[in-house]
Amino acid sequence: MVHDDERDDYTTSDEGEWKPEGDLREQKQKWASLARGTLDGERRRISISIPERDLAKLKTRAAEEGMPYQTLINSILHKYVGS
Repeated sequence: MVHDDERDDYTTSDEGEWKPEGDLREQKQKWASLARGTLDGERRRISISIPERDLAKLKTRAAEEGMPYQTLINSILHKYVGS
């Protein structure tokens, strides 16, 4: 599921693939800032199961953003819950 505020950062290609909209460097800084914000406070390790296809896409997106995929997942969750 893609939220409206995330659609501001990406558009879809003719093939239906997501591609960055605007300055990619600014987007990377935004995501890195969100990821750093998740590092504050007490931490708890969890385990989740997701389809391999989704994990592969997350790893690809994280590489594009220049961060570990776990950090990307954490920043997405942090943004979703609005903390």
